[in-house]
Amino acid sequence: MASTGQQARRQNTPLPGDGLDAARMPGHWLLARLGKRVLRPGGVELTGWMLDTLGVDPQDRVVELAAGLGATARLTLTRRPAAYTAVDRDPSAVAALSALTAPGPTVMRAVRSDAADTGLPDGAASVVYGEAMLTMQHYPAKRRIVREAHRLLDDSTGRYAIHELCLLPDGLDPALADRIAADLQDAIHVGARPLSPSDWSELLAIESFTVTAHKTAPMALLEPRRLITDEGLIPALRMVGRALRNPAALRRVLHMRRVFRRHSAHLGAISLVAVPTPTQA
Repeated sequence: MASTGQQARRQNTPLPGDGLDAARMPGHWLLARLGKRVLRPGGVELTGWMLDTLGVDPQDRVVELAAGLGATARLTLTRRPAAYTAVDRDPSAVAALSALTAPGPTVMRAVRSDAADTGLPDGAASVVYGEAMLTMQHYPAKRRIVREAHRLLDDSTGRYAIHELCLLPDGLDPALADRIAADLQDAIHVGARPLSPSDWSELLAIESFTVTAHKTAPMALLEPRRLITDEGLIPALRMVGRALRNPAALRRVLHMRRVFRRHSAHLGAISLVAVPTPTQA
């Protein structure tokens, strides 16, 4: 249980987006400021599948890239890994992550760094994962981040996982894919570019990973049932109440939901788990 001092630090930790107008800030920051803590496209259910499939246990050294406000970090820490390192380039996120407490003997730290160039040593981790962040990068940046994950992993025990938006089905018309990406960028004010399931697998393969498992889920981030599942009934109602009291925020949230619904047939969530591809002798 957190001490009073730890609770105070959490309450005083600024959230990303301080000083930005609600009409202009990135969508995930806006949702965080309204009280949303699970900002993953497949929700806690797909995150749980990812962690279960990774098999995080007390022997693991875990690195989470773009760890955000710590929703997945808390789930990971309940598995009591030997070490957990959160990487994020936003100082507010790093401050929030630094306020987390690790149960048992877990060595925990949060570092301010870029997911494509963490500054951590080679082979520092047995598990690396990142969620809802590769989608927001252009393709060369996606490759750099996946390459960095490969560098961080111990080849003998290493596992890597991602949890991202995906375009459905494979072979979607490129013009429609471009339209979906443009609509997403207009709604969330971030350069989102999701890939199809096969393209996500190909990205990992190009950077010397072999996919061992994958799972898709509906992209229902702002649907009432998902909100309650991910946040709990009372926090979800509080989030709605804050949005209703902030007309600019409410307009943004409703716009995001309209875009998600408009493209629901072709927009989903995906998690892939992979291991480093053995090098040829």
